Amino acid sequence: MTFDEYIGLQYDEQNDNGNVVCARVEIQAHHCNPTGNINGGLLISLADNIATGAAGRGYFEKFGEQKFMVGVDLHATMLSNQQGGTVRGVAEPVRVGRRVTVVRTRVLGEQDKLLAEVTTTHMPV
Repeated sequence: MTFDEYIGLQYDEQNDNGNVVCARVEIQAHHCNPTGNINGGLLISLADNIATGAAGRGYFEKFGEQKFMVGVDLHATMLSNQQGGTVRGVAEPVRVGRRVTVVRTRVLGEQDKLLAEVTTTHMPV
């Protein structure tokens, strides 16, 4: 079982557009902290997983090479939280380069409330 499967990440291929990668997680009790809000690690994991996919797609589209894009930096701004429901992430490359690719990921909650903004930097291996 991969980590994205373990946390319940469901990729939304219907909403993917080009290099944009979308996915969602239906929140369960084990995703929450003691206050009942979603654990920040889940939001970051969602963003990290789909950002890596968006970086790989962007690299392939630009250079025609299939590479695994290793995350080397992650900056997250946690803006809000919620209890239960569904969260979804939308990841889109900002810059795709031969050595460095930067991806912006938005993590959205119910009614598309912005929960986190995550910027990641990836390098091909």
